[in-house]
Amino acid sequence: MHSPLVLRRLARDPWALCGAALLGLVVIGALGSMWWTPADPFHGSLSESLRAPSSSHLLGTDQQGRDLFARILYGARLSLSVGLVSQGIALALGLVLGLAAGYRGRWVDAAVMRLADITLAFPPLLLLVAVAAAVRPSLPVVLVVIGVVGWAGMARITRGQVLVVRSLDYVHAARALGASDRRIVLGHVLPNVLGPVAVAATLGVGAAIMAEAALSFVGLGAQPPIPSWGAMVAEGRDLLRAAPWVSLFPGLAIGVVVLGVNLLGDGLQDALDPRALRARIS
Repeated sequence: MHSPLVLRRLARDPWALCGAALLGLVVIGALGSMWWTPADPFHGSLSESLRAPSSSHLLGTDQQGRDLFARILYGARLSLSVGLVSQGIALALGLVLGLAAGYRGRWVDAAVMRLADITLAFPPLLLLVAVAAAVRPSLPVVLVVIGVVGWAGMARITRGQVLVVRSLDYVHAARALGASDRRIVLGHVLPNVLGPVAVAATLGVGAAIMAEAALSFVGLGAQPPIPSWGAMVAEGRDLLRAAPWVSLFPGLAIGVVVLGVNLLGDGLQDALDPRALRARIS
């Protein structure tokens, strides 16, 4: 599938454009926070504690008088980094192991798939909490844990696509002409399995952001004073009556970025399958 054609199909999908717009706003805020924030996201004044949203603090302040808008902007950098890096890890592991399982078959296939079955047998959040609790909580640990836990789904998708592609005529023709396994995999198999895997990775970014928020909510993610949306929601859970904005706005930020990722991922899936796009628009 050529990239310009996929982009044109994405441009015809209003929901994908909506998702891209939501993500664009979050990305702009995250990048902008590298140079400017309306206040210090790490420190505040107790005299400004639990101030309601106003012209001086657009989204209010938390218990320590820190500006919530500044902290949410800074937290966007963390959430997007976790989503992209962890899915990069999951994608790399899933592609390599899925290609090996699908192309080599036999004992390689059996070993990789049984390992994937073991990984998928545990509820993802429970497995994340167990692994994160076994080591000292930190941001690098969260990145690696989410990426490693997510490899199994990527490997299954890759393996399924490889099993289809390796049986096609042009692969048999390349093998008959004496092409090496490496050339067949890199030149013929891999380009034809990237589409579905890219869709899964895109949707996985939203799931990774949710996983990081859940880990931070229970204290196993990024540690204070680093602003994390999940930790910010947890900080305000006892103040829902007196100061609901402390939890409300970080929760909305999580919802917006995950919604944007999912809409864009669905649009990408439809762009790679024009029949689904036509049915969706009609």
